[in-house]
Amino acid sequence: MFVDVSAHYVWWVLALLLIGGEVMMPGYFLLWIGIAAGVMGVVMLALPQLGMLPQALLFAALAFVSCFAYWRLLRPRIERDAPDAAGLNRRAERLIGQRYVLETAIQNGRGKARVGDSLWLAEGPDLPAGAVVEVVAVDGSTLKVKAAG
Repeated sequence: MFVDVSAHYVWWVLALLLIGGEVMMPGYFLLWIGIAAGVMGVVMLALPQLGMLPQALLFAALAFVSCFAYWRLLRPRIERDAPDAAGLNRRAERLIGQRYVLETAIQNGRGKARVGDSLWLAEGPDLPAGAVVEVVAVDGSTLKVKAAG
């Protein structure tokens, strides 16, 4: 027995699966293809007689346009409005150029600097505790410092 399923429901289910896949594997790619599938559901609601080949071609075009719109229009705006998001997983790099006070003296090239409410390992020239240092690089959780001048 054949169950009559309207084509627009198929496209909406596909849209939900793609957008759900985006939740499982974030990266924005499946989201925009899912949006194209959702738009196809609306198109099929308006034009239920549309054949399979025109549906496939229109879906491919919509997917391309939606991905292109994200990459060329929306993504640059997001990166411009949220510059910290680009370095989200490299937060320590934001410390470069900042000045901090040594909590413990740098002896034999190693000491500790107070950054906010925590202590970071600092490497650089031997300096006394209380000296002000400038971060010139970051290696993992170690600050490479020089005497602030």
